[in-house]
Amino acid sequence: MRFKDYYETLGVARGAAQEDIKRAYRRLARKYHPDVSKAADAESRFKEIGEAYEVLKNPEKRAAYDRFGQDWKHGQEFHPPPGWERQFHFGGDGFSDTSGFSDFFEALFGRGGFQGAGGDFQDARGSMGATAGARGPAQTRHLDQSARIEIPLEDAYRGATRNVVLRGRTLSVKIPRGVTEGQRIRLGGQGGAGAGGAPAGDLYLTVTHAAHPLFRAEGRDVHLRLPVAPWEAALGATVAVPTLGGKVDLKIPRGSRAGRTLRLKGRGLPGRPAGDQYVVLEIVTPPADTPEAESLYRMMAESMDFDPRAGFPA
Repeated sequence: MRFKDYYETLGVARGAAQEDIKRAYRRLARKYHPDVSKAADAESRFKEIGEAYEVLKNPEKRAAYDRFGQDWKHGQEFHPPPGWERQFHFGGDGFSDTSGFSDFFEALFGRGGFQGAGGDFQDARGSMGATAGARGPAQTRHLDQSARIEIPLEDAYRGATRNVVLRGRTLSVKIPRGVTEGQRIRLGGQGGAGAGGAPAGDLYLTVTHAAHPLFRAEGRDVHLRLPVAPWEAALGATVAVPTLGGKVDLKIPRGSRAGRTLRLKGRGLPGRPAGDQYVVLEIVTPPADTPEAESLYRMMAESMDFDPRAGFPA
């Protein structure tokens, strides 16, 4: 198989800071998101970007990848040593949906993605408590356990069923519609083994939302930054706006300024009540990169009585 240079995919240096990696991912994922990009290879590029970010966003996973990346270049034939992944214990930052990732990814990290060892669960006796039966606490205690699961916002909006791999076990997890950041999903009997004949404890998965190139969720509300042209803001316009449920028309009021927030009622995550989507306007200035465009800007400067710093002290 061919070696994938995840740094090259995101366009960052090998020594890039985590914030730079996150910033590069957001920029590229937004550019190639299938709902936004018209490029023929948008979907495949979007998957490649997501795969690269899945590896590089966590320092432990990144360090494991870097062990091989120092000696290989993008596109070279590559085969990892058998069983190399068992040398590493990736911390408990939860499970991501890795379906559709490349053979290269699976060769490094397994079909189920990163299978955390040791850090995936914490003993819940102190935090959530353990139950005791008639034979006494020390003999009948069972252990509830907890972990995190990272899901796309689209799964939180629509609901889904995901398979996650945990230490050789494949668990089917039902993602309920409208699940918010921090909510827990209970898997009965999938926790720690009971002592003294007690039943196994439960597994509680705390939900986190994966970074999205367009949306940011706060509770059930969803936030989107929407680029608009100066004339759309000045004159008013009706534009198509992406939501988790598909595109809808949004009326931009005449005379809108950058930073103005508009609300799409009920377009956030489902619930009782459903959340809203808040759209923050970003005015994008066209470049003066042709003689015609430059002439238009000069005409505006000469004919319009407008001072953007009028409110500043003299």
